[in-house]
Amino acid sequence: MLRLQNAGDEWQIVTAPDHAPQVAAYLGADRLRLSPASLETLAVVAYRQPVTRAEVEAIRGVNCDQTIYTLSSRRLIEERGRKETAGRPILYGTTWEFLECFGLGSLHELPRALTPEGAVLESVAGRGAATPDR
Repeated sequence: MLRLQNAGDEWQIVTAPDHAPQVAAYLGADRLRLSPASLETLAVVAYRQPVTRAEVEAIRGVNCDQTIYTLSSRRLIEERGRKETAGRPILYGTTWEFLECFGLGSLHELPRALTPEGAVLESVAGRGAATPDR
């Protein structure tokens, strides 16, 4: 029913996936529901981290204040420091909870992203960010 899972130097006891429905029913937990805007923002952060809000907005083409707030409050993304540019904007990255929510052991397990032309984009895994820091 339980299993041991690690990400980097951190270990956690988690419910085995095949027992998740019973545990969720017991806890009264519902599956995490995210709006399309939140999923888009989360994908940008996951693949481009560490990334600033302005960089996410440049990719999505819309204001992301509320979605960044929502994802932070659900502990799917977190502040990772400040970018060394004018204004020192906050850098965001994914969390351990993000990995748990999507059943990933590390960021290396993210699906490969493709350009509209079908070329493989460099992902976080390709840049050496193996697991989110806490």
